[in-house]
Amino acid sequence: MKTTATGADAPRQGAPRTAGTDTAGASVKQVVPGAGPTPGGSGAPGRRADTPDDDMPRYAPQWLQLREGADAAARAADLLDPLRIRLANLPRRGGDLVIHDLGCGTGSMGRWLAPRLDGAQHWVLHDRDPYLLHFATVGSPSAAADGSRVTVTTQRGDISRLTADALTGASLVTASALLDVLTREEIGRLAEACADAGVPALLTLSVAGRVEFTPGDPLDAEFAEAFNAHQRRGDLLGPDAITAACEAFDQHGATVRVHPSPWRLGPAEAALTEEWLRGWVGAAVEQRPELAERAESYLRDRLAACAAGELRVVVHHSDVLALPSPRPTGGAK
Repeated sequence: MKTTATGADAPRQGAPRTAGTDTAGASVKQVVPGAGPTPGGSGAPGRRADTPDDDMPRYAPQWLQLREGADAAARAADLLDPLRIRLANLPRRGGDLVIHDLGCGTGSMGRWLAPRLDGAQHWVLHDRDPYLLHFATVGSPSAAADGSRVTVTTQRGDISRLTADALTGASLVTASALLDVLTREEIGRLAEACADAGVPALLTLSVAGRVEFTPGDPLDAEFAEAFNAHQRRGDLLGPDAITAACEAFDQHGATVRVHPSPWRLGPAEAALTEEWLRGWVGAAVEQRPELAERAESYLRDRLAACAAGELRVVVHHSDVLALPSPRPTGGAK
């Protein structure tokens, strides 16, 4: 996403900075949320160094590619059956499903979902970064589950201002790693736009505020608490976004389903774990600078365990499926 990155696709992302290097040479990156890039002006894995602080933020495709496999394995496939049933009963423009992917980043959501849905599909890829939109277009899937064609177009703009008019003719709205970098007001507008347009929404990989390490460390909980506080800075919802989204869609009459979608990181995901760890610790230190001295040894030990294949991490997320109430007959809303 993006805007987002899948998110590490997310809106309002900042420019690259690093907080420093510990005595073992373990660089502590200042910001990265549990699900991906963080908005708001601090560094994160994958941020492109050619973007000035006051310019539109950009994310390097390498970071999004690094997390794509973990994202794909985590997304809640159990939500697909109720989604398929709803999509089968929706009118289609020209016979195609029309899917709007908000904060698309390099297009990982489309690569995951399009081959899991039957029928011809047209994806509208939304992002603020034309660089990422290019990669999303080039890497877009060519066929649906039944071999039907998949086409894409792009729209550059601020997804937090999405309206029902922009979703005219849409069959589905999707996003990945997006909700936790929005405000309550922005989530409310998204729910309202989907409800007014009568469009289902599949919103995946929102951070849930819980991380589990094996083996554990006495400092795990303290860094997790500081990281969660960082996610909630300003008006951002962070791990409260899942509850806020459920409430917002429910207020508009939608049926809302929530399913866990954790990253499960082991030796095979060591590169992702290392990059995520640096940013996770960095965000905690940015929120609570007094953690900096302890962060050096903590990160050094965690990275050593990761390199030795001894560290496993579960980063909890949740996926949300919101199905709007059926529209009354006679054309009324």
